[in-house]
Amino acid sequence: MTTLYQDHLTVLQQRYEAALTHFQCDAVVLASGHKQYYFQDDHTAPFHSYSGAQQWLPFTLSAETYLIIEAGKKPRIVWPVRDDFWHAPNPVPAGEWQDSWDITPARRDDKWFQGLPEKCAWLGPEPQDFAHVIPGFNTYVDFAKAVKTPYEIAAIQRASVRGAKGHLAARDAFLNGLSEFEIHLAYLQASQQTANQEPYPSIIGVNEHASVLHYEHKDFDRSANPLTLLIDAGATEHGYASDITRTFTKQDDEFRALVKSLDSAEQEMAKKALSGTSYPELHQGALRTIAGILHDHKICSLSVDEQIAKGITQTFFPHGLGHLLGLQVHDVGGFHQDVLGTRREPDANAPFLRLTRTLEENMVLTIEPGLYFIPMLLDKMQAEIPQHGCDMALIKQFIPYGGIRIEDNIVVKDEVSVNLTRQAFSEYEA
Repeated sequence: MTTLYQDHLTVLQQRYEAALTHFQCDAVVLASGHKQYYFQDDHTAPFHSYSGAQQWLPFTLSAETYLIIEAGKKPRIVWPVRDDFWHAPNPVPAGEWQDSWDITPARRDDKWFQGLPEKCAWLGPEPQDFAHVIPGFNTYVDFAKAVKTPYEIAAIQRASVRGAKGHLAARDAFLNGLSEFEIHLAYLQASQQTANQEPYPSIIGVNEHASVLHYEHKDFDRSANPLTLLIDAGATEHGYASDITRTFTKQDDEFRALVKSLDSAEQEMAKKALSGTSYPELHQGALRTIAGILHDHKICSLSVDEQIAKGITQTFFPHGLGHLLGLQVHDVGGFHQDVLGTRREPDANAPFLRLTRTLEENMVLTIEPGLYFIPMLLDKMQAEIPQHGCDMALIKQFIPYGGIRIEDNIVVKDEVSVNLTRQAFSEYEA
């Protein structure tokens, strides 16, 4: 990773120097942020660094770390030094990365910012008086984050491998009849992380819990009749996330056939994530594909065109096709059309879509179609859409299974996209 990291730094330096020139600044300070305490408590929430600062370093940044970027100069890191016997020490990580940085150890009260240029911008939380929050600066650099360097892609690839290990362990735990909580523990152990280190709280939904898109609980009780496991869980590498979802079933029945159909369709959708493609158009194509699956499996008798016209498909696939992926699971800049922050909002028929850009080579994104049996949405469909053509008796049989989501992490290319998730699973699946 050494050469990749050095090349990555060069790209970041170029991007930030362009931003400094555009906004007529001489320097920018990036702050990792501070720990946040719970209300009336001396306990803090898990710390996550500001992604703009984390992007520069090949290890997980701690709180109160500052980076100083000036045009034509070696980047500088202000490393927090604490006289603290309550917590573990925070040494500067060893490695060749140090050759590319000027490292300044500083205590909280040190005046490390003295000598900075007067025209100094600030990026990150809790801006200080010696620097300026410049409108548009954040958007300018965030727009470029969507296109990943080879170093960033390699980090997401490693995170994908760890995530795949965890998913396979979770599958085995489910097939052995374990509870959601026990499945979660199996996932964490195989992916070698604690719950706080996960890039997002993993979703472990058995049976009808699989129909809750962001199901947040982990049931301690084992199901008497486990039918389905929907697991949406990732891992991190140098701050970069993988975001993977799989749906596993116990019985070889019509619901498993649905899972297979959606899995095949998802892979075809992923292949269409190519440079020059409009992501909203990919989403519209996904809606038509879901409508085709509903028709083929006799869930809805209406044609694809009729389902789209009546909005039937959104009952079963209510969320967006995916999002940008990187230092944040829902990476920044998904609505921005240029460095100045021109936005394209999602269309009315896809209100939850998180990405409206035209795809470029080396963007990393998710493709995650779903097919769910959500009682609330089914009731709404029956009340509001006459002649919906859906077989409610068949749907009632599927409700105990919850739903299906398949999610892969994709690197956009000009001719053939790269599916990091399928590559990761192929290393461990027979």
